[in-house]
Amino acid sequence: MKAIRFRNSCFSVLLLLTLPGAAYAQTPYYQGKTLTIVVGSAAGTAYDIYARLIGQFIGKHIPGNPNIVVQNMTGAGSVIAANYIYEVAKPDGLTIGSINPALYFNQLEGRKEVKYDWSKFTWIGSSDKSEHLLYMRADTPYKSIQDVRQASVPPKCGATGTGTSGHYIPSLLGETLGAKFTIVTGYPGGGDIDLAAERGEIQCRALTIGAYYAREPYFSWRKKGFARILIQTGKTRDPLLPDVPTLWELMNEYKAPDIARRLSTLLLASGEFGRPIVAHPALTADKTKVLREGFIKALKDPALLEDAKKKNLDITPTPGEELESLAKEVIAQPPEIVERVKKILGG
Repeated sequence: MKAIRFRNSCFSVLLLLTLPGAAYAQTPYYQGKTLTIVVGSAAGTAYDIYARLIGQFIGKHIPGNPNIVVQNMTGAGSVIAANYIYEVAKPDGLTIGSINPALYFNQLEGRKEVKYDWSKFTWIGSSDKSEHLLYMRADTPYKSIQDVRQASVPPKCGATGTGTSGHYIPSLLGETLGAKFTIVTGYPGGGDIDLAAERGEIQCRALTIGAYYAREPYFSWRKKGFARILIQTGKTRDPLLPDVPTLWELMNEYKAPDIARRLSTLLLASGEFGRPIVAHPALTADKTKVLREGFIKALKDPALLEDAKKKNLDITPTPGEELESLAKEVIAQPPEIVERVKKILGG
């Protein structure tokens, strides 16, 4: 009997020593932690709205259910936020970023402010894909792209910075269609550009179709006839814009050369990136997997989809694996294409 009691006592001690360790090993990494989503755009912009929508739901789809904080870090068309995610944020999976999808232009141009390598970000996913449009104040003499082509004084378009659609879409139209624009950069956010258009400081802006049909001031603008849409960038016409010509239709009409079409394909790949969420390049594979899975699950959450519907937000998720492959593709360009990109963007 003494031997039996001894063995039972030893077994109890072993349980006490091993169970806490086992329980600890099974505790999810994100339990009790905070996940910060850094948004490279101003509050109230479409990128900010999408990021905050994701922030409301992603926590419950990540094991451990971390707290979620959304932080705006504006500047240079979200280059500051991209640099922060790439260089400053720790690769611990607790900081991810919502950045502009066209920042690879800045890298191709060799801009000195770029501290990131687009192809090496850890790509979490994208919430939607959206082609672009260019609006023009309706009270200007520019009623079509042809009017812009023939104008003695180019219309002024607003942008936050290079590498944003507000900058590269008008630049691309100049290169492919001969439609020249004067681009005014440095606005803090899209709302500031729209206010500048209302004040008459500028006449035009390029932005995503999704954003134009999702919020104010565009609801009011459409009722008042304040602006007209001159062009859209999709290969086919969006159902929301059945009477607006596409860039590709106009390139056919004006017989744009093959190099212009190749450049258009490269520059408009930003639409495929959509509204990307990225993390530090050194993020481990296990944390990457958790964030990618949580991101996709959040975007399939019925409650998120219902909220998105109320806000007129399209949800067309792209997995991080696809974005990772596309990022490597757009950066691997021959020198002659890179030089043409620099010319288009004024680099």
